[in-house]
Amino acid sequence: MHDDAQVRVADVEQLARLASGHGSRETFLAEITLDPPEATSDRAGPPHLDEDYLILSTIHSSKGQEWKSVHVLNVVDGCIPSDMSTGNSDDIEEERRLLYVAMTRAKEHLHLVVPNRFFIKQQAQMGDRHVYAARSRFISPAMLKHFEESVWMTADTRQSRKPMPESVRMLVRDRARNAWK
Repeated sequence: MHDDAQVRVADVEQLARLASGHGSRETFLAEITLDPPEATSDRAGPPHLDEDYLILSTIHSSKGQEWKSVHVLNVVDGCIPSDMSTGNSDDIEEERRLLYVAMTRAKEHLHLVVPNRFFIKQQAQMGDRHVYAARSRFISPAMLKHFEESVWMTADTRQSRKPMPESVRMLVRDRARNAWK
């Protein structure tokens, strides 16, 4: 048997072992989607020059690393600084240092993503309940002249308020159920 085929067989066997510990396919798929297991195949090698790839990292684990382009997500109060770390000035300064670490990982391009709002979980499927977000206190108004602001999509456009047509909507749960029938 070819090495790749052996690796695939081992992957399928591992998947079957993982699935056997769950009561239903739905709970198994939910678990594996949220927390994928370690791959049983060999470690990935260096990327080829013609391949695009993305590295996801926490700020803590990014220390000592550098990348050409860095996107720091959720640069809003409540996330950076975390609302759990604003009890005293030492905690806030540690959060400021963490943002500094994140920002200094970029060699060429730094993107600080500041969402306007966060949708509230556990609401009706087409619900629009949300809370507004404020830019992190660490990026003061005086600092904004050092940044180029860009907007992906304005929240005021009529199109953004229209529900997605059923013909386009991707129903992951139904597709997953059908795949296992």
